Amino acid sequence: MLSTEDRQLLNLLSQDCRISTEQLSVQTGLSVEYINKRVKQWEENKAIVQYHAHVNWEKTGESQVAALIEVKVLPQRGFGFDKIAKRLIKYPQIKTVFLMSGGYDLALIIEGKSMQEVALFVAEKLATLEHIQSTATHFVLRRYKQDGTELMGMEETPERLVISP
Repeated sequence: MLSTEDRQLLNLLSQDCRISTEQLSVQTGLSVEYINKRVKQWEENKAIVQYHAHVNWEKTGESQVAALIEVKVLPQRGFGFDKIAKRLIKYPQIKTVFLMSGGYDLALIIEGKSMQEVALFVAEKLATLEHIQSTATHFVLRRYKQDGTELMGMEETPERLVISP
């Protein structure tokens, strides 16, 4: 169980992984030595697994397409869904794999340079895998917020004009 201080420290790091140890110390009241020790422990036991930047690809001019793929799987005896999930995470196109409750078993986030690239990956690589029963692809049309980070201010959204008869 995390202490209140550790929870606060992890929350701050998850919001901005570039924040310095000194800044964390000022914000939390914890010593720099304690922060360094805890972060090292969390990195070693994989509580902190990676540091990364959130990129708003729309602002870069680079083409980036994402899709949410619903996957129905025939679970394997003795392995459940873990064996197929371990196989799926090896594909670099698949950015996220979730085990789900409800109408499908796995939710995948796939990224590519075009809708065609994503569609070909689903048709040629994903749907052909053993134990995959079906897939349903939903393309992301616009990202407003991702992983807790607002990607575009709502003030940028043009107001719709009222159409009257």
